[in-house]
Amino acid sequence: MPFSIIALVSSLVLTAIFLPWLIIFMRSHHEGQEIRDEGPKWHKKKNGTPTMGGVIFILAATISTVWVTAWQHQLNKTVWILLISLLGYGIIGFLDDGIKLYYKRNLGLRAWQKLSLQIIIAIVIVMIAASDNFKFGLFIPFIGVVNNVVLFTVFIIFWLVGFSNAVNLSDGLDGLATGLSIIAYGTYAYLAFKQNNFAILVFCMSVIGGLITFFIFNHKPAKIFMGDAGSLALGGGLAAVSIFLNRPWSLLLVGIVFVCETASVILQVISFQTTGKRIFKMTPIHHHFEMLGWSEWKVDIVFWIVGLIGSILYLIIWG
Repeated sequence: MPFSIIALVSSLVLTAIFLPWLIIFMRSHHEGQEIRDEGPKWHKKKNGTPTMGGVIFILAATISTVWVTAWQHQLNKTVWILLISLLGYGIIGFLDDGIKLYYKRNLGLRAWQKLSLQIIIAIVIVMIAASDNFKFGLFIPFIGVVNNVVLFTVFIIFWLVGFSNAVNLSDGLDGLATGLSIIAYGTYAYLAFKQNNFAILVFCMSVIGGLITFFIFNHKPAKIFMGDAGSLALGGGLAAVSIFLNRPWSLLLVGIVFVCETASVILQVISFQTTGKRIFKMTPIHHHFEMLGWSEWKVDIVFWIVGLIGSILYLIIWG
């Protein structure tokens, strides 16, 4: 545990050193987020806010994870797989953010380009895990544990792509995805500690350290956004952690808000295409509550509480 605290502090300090520099750099070069026209009109005042802050806490978490695990001679394949998840999806987000900034628009990579890259990263992770003879038994309700390479591959691709996008969808309000990610990674840090999984514990604590510092600059009113570079990376990392702790289904409760955000978008699209009617005033669902008159802080706090309750319930029932 002391070494995981060192990793947290290391990531926290590195983010604290370099994040203010990034904010100053982006402001001086007039680089900032282009707010989409389809969103709430009052979000337009956020136009031009520096973005891509996720790059800093991802690199801080990566550096901290590597040097602490190497120090303790625990720099194994699990660590590399987790870092590939974090960095791989972070790079996809970085490309997406970069295109948005370069062309001064809210559209980055095309949907098929982003999805293709996400699938490629997931396949790379499957191949590395397979080369290490990782034993993964997927528990399916009413069926039991299934050991099948094809099912394992399809599930990992679905889980990584799905949750990287789910966290991305949740990153629509100041501090929302940051707070939810701290709760989720904190839950998995506790589970890793209970399972004596040093590699995953250090990884989770490193991410938390970076997020704690980032939250200081990201809560309302945000001085910087994490961008897709941060949200896609956080989602991919969470999915990988849940899989390599052999607790993939835990993410349905630990990441309950991410699941609801994604479900709201899917249901809205299905409803509109089949009936011509919308279920929600706007999706993802955090915007629905904004349209009902909730302040950003109220949405944040309520959603954080829901995320915390989901994590606590999982730990009580299955922890």
